[in-house]
Order: sequence, then structure tokens, then C-alpha cells
Amino acid sequence: MGFDGQVWHLRHPHSGDEPVGEILIDDADFPWLSGRFTAAPAFDALRELFARELALVEGGEGEEWERVYDEIRRRVSLCSPDGPVPEFLLHIDGDRAWFRWSDEPFDE
Repeated sequence: MGFDGQVWHLRHPHSGDEPVGEILIDDADFPWLSGRFTAAPAFDALRELFARELALVEGGEGEEWERVYDEIRRRVSLCSPDGPVPEFLLHIDGDRAWFRWSDEPFDE
């Protein structure tokens, strides 16, 4: 599918699209993409939120995970090389990130 080498960007939509970080794609197992995450200074304010989200996913805490992930979606947007994507599911652990995205809203 040709995703390797692409750079996807995380931005803070409520701060003039301030950069949060970027993901250099090095693995594609569609629908999931993963790669090396490079944090921008703005990521420091989100680091604990992403750590909490990952812990909740691994612990199977569905309702609490949804609340935390809603906060991530409020504070972060994901941009492909072609522009912003309307829907995504993103996990970050250290210098690794993996995500899936859709041009349409995910099914509830």
C-alpha cells in the first residue's frame, strides 16, 4: 500500500494547529499503521494522558478508556500526508505510535 516512509503529523487543533509530534511510518498491517514517534514540545502536556489511555486499553477498562480517549481526540488531530483525517484511533508508547484512521466516522 506504500505507507512506509510517510510522515503523519499530530497537531493541537485548539492552539492554531500547534505541532504535537510526527510519526514516521515503518510498518503497515492495514488497517493499522505504526512507526517512530518524535514528540514536539507540546506533547509534554499530553504524555500522561497517552500513558493512561494505553494502560486502560491493556487493562480492559472500556468506559474509562472512552472518557480518556475522548479527551485525546479533543486535544489532538491527526494529519496524513494528504491532510487531516476525520476519524482515528491512536496509541503512543515512548518513541512508538500505532494507529488506524478512516475518512468516515467509525461505527459506534
